[in-house]
Amino acid sequence: MPKLITTRTRIADLGKPRIIVIGGGFGGLEVIKGLRGLKAQVVLFDKYNHHTFQPLLYQVATSGLETNSIVAPFRKLFGNQQDFYFRLGEVKRIRPEDNYIETSIGGVKYDYLVIATGAVTNFYGMDEVANNASSMKNIVDATKLRNKIIRQLEYALLTEDVEVMNSLMDFVIVGGGPTGVELAGALTELKKNVFPKDYKELDMRQMDIHLVEASPRLLNGMSTQASEKAYQFLTEMGVKVHLNAAVKSYDGYEIMLSSGERLISRSLIWAAGVKGNPIEGIGEAAIGRGNRILVDAFNRVKGFENIFAIGDVALMEGDEKFPKGHPMMAPPAQQQGKLVAKNISNLIHKKELKPFSYFDKGSMATIGRNKAVVDLRGIRFQGMFAWYVWMFVHLMSIVGFRNKVFTFFSWMWNYFSYDRSNRLIIGRNEEKINQDELNKQAV
Repeated sequence: MPKLITTRTRIADLGKPRIIVIGGGFGGLEVIKGLRGLKAQVVLFDKYNHHTFQPLLYQVATSGLETNSIVAPFRKLFGNQQDFYFRLGEVKRIRPEDNYIETSIGGVKYDYLVIATGAVTNFYGMDEVANNASSMKNIVDATKLRNKIIRQLEYALLTEDVEVMNSLMDFVIVGGGPTGVELAGALTELKKNVFPKDYKELDMRQMDIHLVEASPRLLNGMSTQASEKAYQFLTEMGVKVHLNAAVKSYDGYEIMLSSGERLISRSLIWAAGVKGNPIEGIGEAAIGRGNRILVDAFNRVKGFENIFAIGDVALMEGDEKFPKGHPMMAPPAQQQGKLVAKNISNLIHKKELKPFSYFDKGSMATIGRNKAVVDLRGIRFQGMFAWYVWMFVHLMSIVGFRNKVFTFFSWMWNYFSYDRSNRLIIGRNEEKINQDELNKQAV
């Protein structure tokens, strides 16, 4: 009879300060890299065994990139770093009074703790929407969305009911930020260049792509010039943009907007907002706006000296330039991660801590082939050159040389062939539709 498997962290006490990092996103990686060479034991906990380059998840979802182009295993990234440990597990609770964390694989003590758990999708309390919409926060979500997009077209071939067919071919994206805008552009290119060759029996003129934004303009974090140009690009590409419209309900088939408009689609993709993903145990007093953890100028969690929070999960008050907290994007997380690593080293060596100051390099978004908008410090431009800049910046930001090479050649293939090579349905048939439903008459 096989022995029962008992779980425990199995992290030996080396007599060195133990620094635990929870989450291997952009901020967590910078903390670990910044601690290289320090005489300390560094432990990373994550429920996945890899880092994901989230800004390009939408390209996996729209068949532009393979999954392995934007993920990098932690053990490969830090395998040569002395006194580094990775544990595949989810941190359930922090016990600050004991300097201890409870995880899905056992408990472990820490001397310093860095919370870099990022954000989760925010459906603003709409449970029905949450149950029926698709989100895109990790590589599994992106793969499921790719499956759904392709499978919907396959099912559209099987029905003669016009409304059912349109519900399968139409896609509604909620959220006019960079993710929503980029996803709308990528779907439009699939509609124009790829699907007509794959699905000759379908009239692609019937495929509608809707982008729904609750505010009066797209790309709220960017300049008015970038917003207007993005709107122009999208509308010229055929995207139906709905401004000043919020989703009120979605039952998996019918979408009701605050404007009173009714859309029919089996594919609602939610890119409308995120909220912090804190861990139990730090107390409600340390949780602020957007479910983010309140931190001081050194990224220390409110009320604690040896617990830090960085990135999307952290809300730093007191920055005059960012009174509502820093943007929930990669650059603030990376900059905070680097500084926290230095400050932990300063604490160990009894040196003075340095406060955080965010250096905003700018923002950018791509809308499609030869179309992008870029806002840099004092410089704003759009069009083809902006598209080249967007590609270069993202290519250089991808973790791992191999991933950079794979992504570059995938982009070159897509550009010159007007094709997407990764049009695969992988995994279980989550969106299975029975024949009766395909044949039903629309109500």
